[in-house]
Amino acid sequence: MSVTRDSVLQVLARLSLPDGSGVIDSDLVRALTVEDGRVRFVLEAESPEAARKLEPVRRAAEEAVRRLPGVVSVQALLTAHAPAPRPAATSAPPGEAPALRIGRHPTAQQGGPTKPSGIDRILAIASGKGGVGKSTVASNLAVALVRAGRRVGLLDADIHGPSQPRMMGVTRRASSPDGKIIEPVVAHGVTMMSIGLMLDEGQAVVWRGPMLMGALQQLLGQVAWGRLDVLIVDLPPGTGDVQLTLCQRTQLTGAIVVSTPQDVALLDARKALNMFEVLKTPVLGLIENMSTYVCPKCGHEAHLFGHGGVAAEAARLGLPFLGEIPLALEVREGGDSGRPVALGEGPVAEAYARLARRLIDGGMA
Repeated sequence: MSVTRDSVLQVLARLSLPDGSGVIDSDLVRALTVEDGRVRFVLEAESPEAARKLEPVRRAAEEAVRRLPGVVSVQALLTAHAPAPRPAATSAPPGEAPALRIGRHPTAQQGGPTKPSGIDRILAIASGKGGVGKSTVASNLAVALVRAGRRVGLLDADIHGPSQPRMMGVTRRASSPDGKIIEPVVAHGVTMMSIGLMLDEGQAVVWRGPMLMGALQQLLGQVAWGRLDVLIVDLPPGTGDVQLTLCQRTQLTGAIVVSTPQDVALLDARKALNMFEVLKTPVLGLIENMSTYVCPKCGHEAHLFGHGGVAAEAARLGLPFLGEIPLALEVREGGDSGRPVALGEGPVAEAYARLARRLIDGGMA
């Protein structure tokens, strides 16, 4: 039996520090590698003095991991660094609930993929590259589903580039009454959460992969989502850590891939589709965004990015083609002003309404 990273994390999660807190919950484990039964990791303390006190914990961690089936060798090291800026957290005045810390390393997860209690379906909105309007599709689809009578959540999983607070017109911060449970915000009938609700708008998230994965785990599992028919997850572009974590740890209903029609965008969309195939995540269909532009003055129809490329790709792969979303000035205006175009009337709103109805009728939302 081969040892896995998750099995090592599960063992380490059972170890306690002198103050009673957990090794994993305290975010001490760094650089964990598992290769051919050889396990290596670092316990990172806040100071050299704290590191010296952790020596018994280091020995206990080595011994606990060594007992795992398939382990050939274990090497645990202690290190210490000067105090660094803490990850994003909600502030709490003295005497009130502790601040919520976001961006720790992921914790071990028992069993297979799970989903938050009370959520019936989870849809991942993905793209192979940035700039194809994936976040715009996610926010407008969420609004269109609400208008169709569904209870909808929207999770902005683009940790490095959160845009949903601006697109949904939310300016207030998310709150945590106890430092553990995160209270989401509601905008246009959509229950939503984004790390952008915990940061200043211009503040960068400078994190490596493990902290991204931990943040996603927290935003899924610690948010009080309530009862939802569908949770829409706005993924970052590409095929990286966030996508991998979501697909492996979460019971996804499926993924929807957004692309513009031109060949360059389709090249990257194919990589996203291949990723979902490798991760055994169902692809529910493809959407062609920025499909057609109609001049508001003369009515001339133009295909600025080509037309029909996504539909042809869906047919080639035997996947559902879910529809075309026009390119229009009001889409950009709605995103910048925090009032998604799907709230109103017109060709673009009608396109999103058709998309929402198709997903509902197909049992996907």
